[in-house]
Amino acid sequence: MTESPVIRLRHVSKAFGPLAVLNDVSLDIPRGHALGILGRSGTGKSVTLKVIIGLLRPDAGHVFVEDQDITTLSGRELAAVRKRIGFLFQHAALFDSISVGENVAFPLRRHTPWDDTKIRERVMTLLEQVGLEETADKMPGDLSGGMRKRAGLARAMALQPPILLVDEPSAGLDPVTAGEIDDLLVNLNEQTDTTLVVVTHNIPSARRIGDELVFLDEGRILMRGDAEALEQSEHPMVREFMKSESSG
Repeated sequence: MTESPVIRLRHVSKAFGPLAVLNDVSLDIPRGHALGILGRSGTGKSVTLKVIIGLLRPDAGHVFVEDQDITTLSGRELAAVRKRIGFLFQHAALFDSISVGENVAFPLRRHTPWDDTKIRERVMTLLEQVGLEETADKMPGDLSGGMRKRAGLARAMALQPPILLVDEPSAGLDPVTAGEIDDLLVNLNEQTDTTLVVVTHNIPSARRIGDELVFLDEGRILMRGDAEALEQSEHPMVREFMKSESSG
C-alpha cells in the first residue's frame, strides 16, 4: 500500500484584498522528500509555507499534514500539529533578549516535561550539530548572519519534527556560508528522513537541496520537476529564471 503524502494542498487559494497570492494550488509532498519552491517575488512562495503550518488559513481549499486537515482545527489542535513542524524563518527570528542556548531551549521548555539538565544536554547536542557549541551563552546580537541562521535551525529541530519548512535559507549570506547552510539541510534530510520544504531564490541552493522543484507564478504552479527539467522548460519565464539566477 502506497504511503500517502505527508503534506497535501488541495485547491488552495489565498488573497489579501484584491491580490490573489495563491490561486487553486494543489500539491503533494511525499514523506522524506526535499522540495524547493521557486518563483519571482510576490508569487506566493512564503505564503505557501505559512498555509502549510497554519499561520495563514486559506480562503478556499484544504491543507492536510500527515492526513490531518489543519484548515478545520481549533487553535489548540493546530498547536499540537505544529509541534511536528519546524519552521526556519528568513531572518532566523531569534529572541534577542535571551541567549542562543535559551533560544534553542525555548520549545523544549514549552512543550516537554524535561528538567534543566536534560534540556541543557539536548541544546548542546543541537548546537554541536550546527557547529555552534561555543555560542550557547552568547546573545543573538553577537552572532553573524550565518550563525543566526544555524541557531534558528537548531531551535527549529529541537523537538525533532518530521517536517521542516525553510524560508530563504541563503538570504543575506555570502556564497560560502549559504553553501554551509545548504549542507546542513541536505544532511538533515538524508540522515533523519526529515521532509523539507524550502523557499529560495538561489538556484545553486535549490539544485543542491531539492529532490524536486516547483515554480510558482501568479499564485499557480507553472511547472514541477528537477532542476534540469526546469532549465529545459517550454515556459520562457521558467527558463529565464533558471538562467538569470544560476549564479546567485
